[in-house]
Amino acid sequence: MSNTATAAQPHTSPDEDFGWTLGVLVRNYQNATNAAMGESVGEFPHGARGYQVLVAVVSGEQPNQLALAQHLGIDRTVMTYLVDDFVKAGLVERQLNPADRRARIVVATDSGLAILADLQQRVAQAERAVLGALADDERELFRSLLRRVACDAPAVSDHDLGACAAVEEMLGAKG
Repeated sequence: MSNTATAAQPHTSPDEDFGWTLGVLVRNYQNATNAAMGESVGEFPHGARGYQVLVAVVSGEQPNQLALAQHLGIDRTVMTYLVDDFVKAGLVERQLNPADRRARIVVATDSGLAILADLQQRVAQAERAVLGALADDERELFRSLLRRVACDAPAVSDHDLGACAAVEEMLGAKG
């Protein structure tokens, strides 16, 4: 019997490949949410990436712009440009941090909060469409599992802490 006859046969169907299915899901999500961003009042700065920045700003969990960048996995210099564009659009402002007057925090304006509320409804519709093959309880389970993988999974390399771990490490060093 030859080695080729006893070797395991590879999966030949793309829908059995994790990378392919994840890629399809991400592309569908990006297309649906980008369409939702384009339908909002004017074009929303930086589309889906900008939406994630505004959500993180409004959550108030990131003590400064650097923590915001690390939480979102965005280079700190790129984050500066993103926040600058949000300031120009009147969505956020930089304020002195009351806990550390040398530092600045990024805070949503009333306009930013109103636009985010509208966008969150549009994004929720897009998410329901993308996850339409799942029942409501399955969607919630899927979201819960994704959160666990995103925040609790070990790093995949020595250089990648993951967004949640990077922020926790930075805050722990200051604490």
